[in-house]
Order: sequence, then C-alpha cells, then structure tokens
Amino acid sequence: MKMHFCIPVSQQRPDALGGRYVLYSVYLDGYLFCRVRYSQLHRWNEQLRRVFGNCLPSFPPKYYLAMTTSMADDRRDQLEQYLQKVTMDPNMLRSDVFIDFLKLVQLDTFSITTKTASLDIFLPDGRNIQIEILTSDTAERVLEVVSHKIGLCQELLSYFGLFLIRFCKEGKLSVMKKLVDFELPYVSLRSAGVENCRVGLRKWYMDPSLDSMLMDCPAAVDLIHMQALQDIEQEWAKPTQAQRQKLEALQKENNQTKFLELSQEVRHYGCLQLDPCTCDYPEPGCGAVLSVGNDEIHCCLTLPDNQTQEIIFQMSRVKCWQVTFLGTLLDTDGPQRTLNQNLELRFQYSEDSRWQWFVIYTKQAFLLSSCLKKMISEKMVKLAAGNPEMQIEVPEQGKSKKYHIQQSQQKDSSYFLPRKSKIEISKADCVFRTIKEEDL
Repeated sequence: MKMHFCIPVSQQRPDALGGRYVLYSVYLDGYLFCRVRYSQLHRWNEQLRRVFGNCLPSFPPKYYLAMTTSMADDRRDQLEQYLQKVTMDPNMLRSDVFIDFLKLVQLDTFSITTKTASLDIFLPDGRNIQIEILTSDTAERVLEVVSHKIGLCQELLSYFGLFLIRFCKEGKLSVMKKLVDFELPYVSLRSAGVENCRVGLRKWYMDPSLDSMLMDCPAAVDLIHMQALQDIEQEWAKPTQAQRQKLEALQKENNQTKFLELSQEVRHYGCLQLDPCTCDYPEPGCGAVLSVGNDEIHCCLTLPDNQTQEIIFQMSRVKCWQVTFLGTLLDTDGPQRTLNQNLELRFQYSEDSRWQWFVIYTKQAFLLSSCLKKMISEKMVKLAAGNPEMQIEVPEQGKSKKYHIQQSQQKDSSYFLPRKSKIEISKADCVFRTIKEEDL
C-alpha cells in the first residue's frame, strides 16, 4: 500500500545567483519529513532509474521556461504522487540509493549533522533504555540495536515498532505516529515540535491472537506483558471486575503466560485507542473515542444531548477510506510542522445493504489509516495461510513474505486528498481495485 506522503505547500526561495527556486515541504504521516528542491528529487530519480530501470513511476518533466501557477500546482501534485508510488516497491525501500537520499534530506532539512548520540527508548512499563546511535541511524537500525540490548529475537522484529509518543497530564499517553523504517528517530524526535514527546517501543500488530507467535521468546513476552499492563492502566483495555481480580492475582504470581492468555478475553485488548475526536455520526459534531484493532473500529460516541452510544464497524464491511487535509499551512518555517489540526478520515461502510460514509475529524488520521492498513494486511496473511493457492507479498522490516492470491473481497483501501476545503464524493471516488501484491 502507498505511504502517506503529501506535499501540501511549497515556497519560492532566492538562490545564490540571484534567481529563485521552489522548495517543497514533504510531509509523512502528517509530520514534516523534509524540504527538497525539484532538482534534488530529479537527481534521485535518475539514480533510482539506473538501478531499477523502467519499473519506476513517471517523474514530472523539467520546465525550461517560467511556470504558471497551475503548472506549479500540477508539478507539486505529480511529485506527491511519485513519492507515494515509489515507496510501494519493497525492493526499492531496501535499496541503498533510496535510503541514503532520504537520510540526507532529513538531516539537511533540520540542520543536524551525522554524529554519535544517546537516544532514550521508552518501554511500556515506564522505564527507558539508553542506547548509543548515530543521528543518521534509521528506525530499522535503531530497533535492531534496542532488540539486541533487551535480548529480543531478531526474527520477531517485524512484530514490534518504534513510535513517537506524547506523555500528557495525569499519566495519559497519546501515540502520535509509527516511525517507518527509513525515518531517523533522532531527527523525528527533535523535529516533531511537541512537548513531552518520546520514542517508545510497542508491539505493532492489530490481531491479538498473534501474541502466540512470540511466546517462545522471554524478551518478547516481557514486552507484550508490559503493554497489556499499560493498556489496562490507561483504560484502553477494559477488563470486567472479575477479570481484573484474576489478572491482579496472576500478576502477583508473576505468571505472565496465564496473564496474557486471560488478557485475550478482555474487551479491547490489543487495540490502539486514539485521543478524543469528533465525527459526523449519527449527526455532525458528535464526540468520539475510537479503539482500533482485532479487525474492527469501535466508537464510543457522545451525542449533543450528552447521551452515549457505542457502535462497532467490522473491517470486513469497510470498502475504502481516505485521509484529507482540509486547511492551509501559513507558516512552514515556524513551529507548525504538522498537519494534524486540519485532518479528517472518512471510510465507506456497508450497512443495511447500503454504502455509507463515516467521517472522523482527528489529528491522528494518518495513524488511524496505518492501523486500518495493518488490519487488512494481517487478514490477507491469515487467509493465505489457510489457502496454499493464495499468494500476496507483505513486506515487513525489510523482509518479504509471498503468498498467492487468486481473489479477494477486500478492496484497496486508502488514498490522500490534500489541500481541499471541502470534499465532493463522485462516482469516480468510489472506484477501487482489488488488493494486489504491490499494494501490500
């Protein structure tokens, strides 16, 4: 599936020769990733093409005369589409020419040089592990260093990820985003522009039954046990009183295996809870708290009359979704380095044999979209495991697993609509492809 790259804004800057050039602000998952010139991206495309040939998407052409406003907007859209498409190839994502360029532009954008540095990685139990890294180390490399330090089996790295997490008042936490493999955690932490933000280690799967894949590794069991305790403390997982008493007894006995087995029965166990937001269901302006995982989106709604209502959307009935940036960035050189104040995610859902759109206004729209993608990919892998004639490719942590898919009822999922103050849904917006190998 495509990554959440967007270029919502560009600026003209003077060059050393008295001319002007355009600087594009590239955002990834709603946070400023880098600022680059067309010429830099053009050279990068040529380097990639020498390695990968014609399998690359088309790159916007050069203009030798001054561009009109519409031409500049077209180029910005084309560059955005290029970045989204080029990251769909797992072989390209692992190549040195791909990673080295993105490392360089991240460092250059935030004026950070490559040097040795200390980085604290926070665990779900509140402890932190300090590791020595290079400022240019990717999230994939940092995760390897952390796993080595805590004794986590290397073959289980794909079940975990590094996240930017904001620690709020009264001990509450908010997951801001998952760091993708080629992001630089040291840079992302300092460029986020958010107080009390830390890099945290969490499991990265939405199907709680996958806990069983980790039970032979003591370090992995420790981590998911810590996260289970944290989720209960944060009230993301909601045990009944009887379950809570049993869990407390097992905790006193230090019986992690039985604790995790019982946790599987706890409501919302293994789900990620988002910050309070608003939605348009059953009417505009309703408050909502979303828990995502276990193949569903659970919404606890607060109606205008302060009545509460719970609704569950099964992923098997979600046809597609889109993230839209509704506003305009006015000051890209200042502290505003995120798009999160102007985001919505809407998904199309089958109810009573009718397709309806459900709209959520949340600063965590990109994180929610990543969770939906994860649930789809896990479902595809599970279906493939039960049918040897199916085959899909699901790249994780630089590895590629192949399964053969003959047909799928799940539709291709997400796309990004930038720079729009409103959305009009047309028939064209509702046409989606079946998931293919390169989409996952």
